[in-house]
Amino acid sequence: MKDEKSGIVDRPLFASELVTQRLAEALATVSYSNLPAQVVMDTKRAVLDWLGSALAGATEPPARMAQRVVASMGKSTEATIFAAGRSSAALAAMTNGIASHILEFDDVHKESTLHGGAPIISAALAVAEREHADGRSFILAVVLGYEAALRIGEAVNPSHYHFWHPTGTVATFGAAAAAGSLMKLNSEQTVNALGSAGTQAAGLWEFNSNGAMSKHLHPGKAAFNGILAVDLARVGFTAASRILEGERGFVRAMSTSEDASQIFRGFGTEWKISENCYKLHSCCGHTHTAIDSALDLRAERNWSARDVLEQVEHLRIETYGPGFQIVKEPNPRSPYEAKFSIAYCLVIALLEGVVGLEQFRQERFDQNGVRDADISALLRRTEVTVNEELTARYPAAWPVRLAITLKDGVVLRATSDYPRGNPEKPVSDAELEKKFSSLVEPKLGSQAVARAQDVVRSLESRLDMADAFSDVSPA
Repeated sequence: MKDEKSGIVDRPLFASELVTQRLAEALATVSYSNLPAQVVMDTKRAVLDWLGSALAGATEPPARMAQRVVASMGKSTEATIFAAGRSSAALAAMTNGIASHILEFDDVHKESTLHGGAPIISAALAVAEREHADGRSFILAVVLGYEAALRIGEAVNPSHYHFWHPTGTVATFGAAAAAGSLMKLNSEQTVNALGSAGTQAAGLWEFNSNGAMSKHLHPGKAAFNGILAVDLARVGFTAASRILEGERGFVRAMSTSEDASQIFRGFGTEWKISENCYKLHSCCGHTHTAIDSALDLRAERNWSARDVLEQVEHLRIETYGPGFQIVKEPNPRSPYEAKFSIAYCLVIALLEGVVGLEQFRQERFDQNGVRDADISALLRRTEVTVNEELTARYPAAWPVRLAITLKDGVVLRATSDYPRGNPEKPVSDAELEKKFSSLVEPKLGSQAVARAQDVVRSLESRLDMADAFSDVSPA
């Protein structure tokens, strides 16, 4: 039913429930002893994966810019900023959150379309350092941050994703849930923290039109805002008590397809961090299913780059609509645009057999697009289209159909619903550790890699998180 005066469509599922209060109470009921052993292991996997992106990203230009700005905001020693000393917990979380999203190697969750590690673990570590929390409290905080963020993300997706970047919006609730757990907020304080988090939640997709750095800012600001919301709630600062379900709350403002039941379905038995997806390619997740399909065909045919150039006449990628809107750039002019070009990522996978950091170096691009003549020629023979059948299956699946027409008329086809690294196609601990080493060792050396891995493996036995990673990444 539509209110003619306000123009708001009545959505009774939310209107009839105290969703925010119920979520706050649910978060407060979980203790470390409630976590299954596998959830603890999955949390350590998420922490290691986030840490690799954070350490490697900390010396990239956007991270250095953020570090310089934060240094001008005053001195504090509460928490570690990787590669840049220490600062207040909120500013450290923001800076590390920015750093860990730069390389596009950080985790993602399908149905919420959310990168959880950058905002949530950045916030959790900063507060854990400030509060001298133990490792078990840190693990619990990370788990609860993922529970809040991913569940709210599922509730508002897929329509939310059209305008809003969930890693900036929904993850603000996750950062607040993680920080609130470490600060041991009661349910009333948690309601206020969620209220202040929700009113700050932001992150528009418009940055993607010109490849701006705003995408890196989103998880950093979500981490900062989550900590700010908790610190305010702890001293009695009040906020909207129905920030999720209210008439002018988060859901009504930012979604047209909400399902409140997603927030509580399986709460306490189905753990969202165990649904995490890990990236094996340094680019937008919406390109990964296509990349894996291309790599499989390349391996089956035993192709070299020369074979691809000599044999391939035409490439056709069918993908889902929301993903296409993010990765439709046909001829990228910068590393950032290339990370959001499914055509470039597919072509480079076929030609080079890997889609890592090297494939996105600045010297590969100029104002006219891709500089390499062979890559450019194959890009011109690449077609990307939206398949509505695939769109209907998103976000539960991130499917693609790939057709490669050879010059002799043969058509090679591949179809896949998920990339490697998803729970449906899982990666091992050894593969994640190898990825971590490949990101961190070139910058910090093998001793830093070993030290960081040892800390993560033994997180639950640490008595104080204040010095857990302080000496891994010197300023």
